[in-house]
Amino acid sequence: MFGPQPGAGSIAEPVAQLIEQLGKLPGVGPKTAQRLAYFILRQSSEEARILARAIVQVKERIVYCSICCNLTEHDPCAICANPARDRAVICVVEQPLDILAVERTHSFRGLYHVLHGALSPMDGIGPGEIKIEPLLRRVAEGEVAEVILATNPTMEGDATAMYLTQRLHGNGRSVRVTRPARGLPGGGALEFADDLTLRQALEGRSEHP
Repeated sequence: MFGPQPGAGSIAEPVAQLIEQLGKLPGVGPKTAQRLAYFILRQSSEEARILARAIVQVKERIVYCSICCNLTEHDPCAICANPARDRAVICVVEQPLDILAVERTHSFRGLYHVLHGALSPMDGIGPGEIKIEPLLRRVAEGEVAEVILATNPTMEGDATAMYLTQRLHGNGRSVRVTRPARGLPGGGALEFADDLTLRQALEGRSEHP
């Protein structure tokens, strides 16, 4: 909620509602929301319907993969269903977009696990709010030999990696836990790393204490 907009009385109610809803998107401030709203208004009715239909279809057709928790239209997702992938290695990432970043390197042939967030007690995000338990169950099944903790090189990402290391080492199985090399910029997000840096970080991964 941005509160009353300057000159709000001169904005038609449907436009004001559109601006308010667009303003709820991450990284979209009041001015950007206004620009987006008026951009949509300038589009043809057919283009607006295509946009609206795409939003509805995403909500109706996209589900969590029952194996890796990635977003997918078909369960299991294409990566988990691919028999050519190395099922002994799981790369753990915070968000679905991080998978796209790793796949662009063309150097990782294992499977993934999406946490959908990182531990952040200040924001009320604890172990129960992200997909940790499904990961532990996958490892407990016995097929996994290595877990790569590719959480973002941030305070929250590092805390999540440390917590996962403790849980994975305490599950009664001998599983290798690694972390990508620190070629990744501190405080950055995996999805924004260039392909070469990310590939080198994965290839140079080391045991996580």
